[in-house]
Amino acid sequence: MTEREKMLAGELYRPSDPDLTQQRLRARLLFQKANSLPEAYKKERDAVFNELLDADENLYIEPPFYCDYGSNIKAGKNLFINFNCCILDVALVTIGHNVMLAPNVQIYTATHPLQAELRNSGQELGQSITIGNNVWIGGNSTICPGVTLGDNVVVGAGSVVTKSFPKNVVVAGNPAKVIKTIDNS
Repeated sequence: MTEREKMLAGELYRPSDPDLTQQRLRARLLFQKANSLPEAYKKERDAVFNELLDADENLYIEPPFYCDYGSNIKAGKNLFINFNCCILDVALVTIGHNVMLAPNVQIYTATHPLQAELRNSGQELGQSITIGNNVWIGGNSTICPGVTLGDNVVVGAGSVVTKSFPKNVVVAGNPAKVIKTIDNS
């Protein structure tokens, strides 16, 4: 397996691999270009963001935006990403339709081995994240590796989401827990 295949399979991989290094460089050049374009060049900025991410129609990102690869972010229609979002996409990040990310949302698929010797070897791994349809993630929230959020979930501002949650709930806190059920009938 290539290092990229290992990375996407959630296995230990070496991020220093030349192919992965080149792919990260490509992403950085794209998001730096998009982040530097003023509002008067919104159409050009949107085109760069659409080149970076695999998104359906109506992708809207308020810069600055940061990611590892961009190519591992798959988004549905009507994705709104507010200022200063960072998505570490060493594993697949799947985002449904009509999702809103408030300012400073952090989505991390990247993780490290718990054993010090293995962690110090320079190898890393990742766990996919799935965000359902109609999800709203409040400002300064962090979504941790391996999390799935069901449809219609609302994440309260400042939450640290360390585990998965079913549809139609409000979660908040550190670690996040269900604080309310939402009636979407």
